[in-house]
Amino acid sequence: MLKGRHLIEPSDLTVSEIEEICSLAEQMIVDPVSFQDVCRGKILATLFFEPSTRTRLSFEAAMLHLGGTVEGFADASVTSGTKGETLADTIRVVSSYVDVIAMRNPKEGAALLASKYSAVPIINAGDGGHSHPTQTLTDLVTIRRLLGSTEGQTIGFCGDLKFGRTVHSLTQAMSLYPNNKFVFISPKELQMPEYMVKNILEPKNVQYITAERLEDVIGDLDILYMTRVQKERFFNEQDYLRLKDSYILDKEKMKLAKQRMIVLHPLPRVNEIAPEVDEDPRAAYFKQVRFGMFARMALISKLTGAL
Repeated sequence: MLKGRHLIEPSDLTVSEIEEICSLAEQMIVDPVSFQDVCRGKILATLFFEPSTRTRLSFEAAMLHLGGTVEGFADASVTSGTKGETLADTIRVVSSYVDVIAMRNPKEGAALLASKYSAVPIINAGDGGHSHPTQTLTDLVTIRRLLGSTEGQTIGFCGDLKFGRTVHSLTQAMSLYPNNKFVFISPKELQMPEYMVKNILEPKNVQYITAERLEDVIGDLDILYMTRVQKERFFNEQDYLRLKDSYILDKEKMKLAKQRMIVLHPLPRVNEIAPEVDEDPRAAYFKQVRFGMFARMALISKLTGAL
């Protein structure tokens, strides 16, 4: 039963619950008209303390497509937080107005804190470098739709694996499925955090390797998950400038990949995927955006008890 639950990180959901949400999302993709009134009378609050385009608009579009309404903010400077109001008090107030809250905050652990004070479900729309569970649901729906299964895949994560919350969340989720293998491609400074390896992969005996060159491993991948090097996560601009162009996917590298491989990216991209790759049928990142709206529609429907 998902009604009334919070979603802070992927581990809050069991495999069967993830499958339930993804299956509902796929039904919505096929027949969206049948679901256009399921949240009529319900209100979603979007509390975005950090800039966002896709995630915020995706949540808002999801609720509107379900027949509900949306209120909230996209700029923390217009909130009472500038007057010194605590996050706890903001959540207490907002949760008295709405049926579900989607929140993004640059501070790791902010969503968990919010869940302790909210009278309605909190959906973590990203908390610093920690977790982004609805992007994970988006990724899983995309993989199911395009490859047919979330099992037995070799998935390569490329770029910023240290600060990439989407990478951490999807690694956590895909490690729940049998026979998946991971390839972590990054410079030494941006490697997957040790706690992810020690706490998530090794206890389950999940196979993984690390690499510094994309060209060396791209031919083994079923899924290539590209990420940008995130300037906002660096304390030292010189480190960012030195590493920001470490990996750029172009036509030449794509020639080394399997014909059935798909390329995913949580977006926004900067220059880590050359525009020429957009025309390749294996480029799935804009399909991924569309599927994300349906993943969030399914999640909202479940958490509010609409379905």
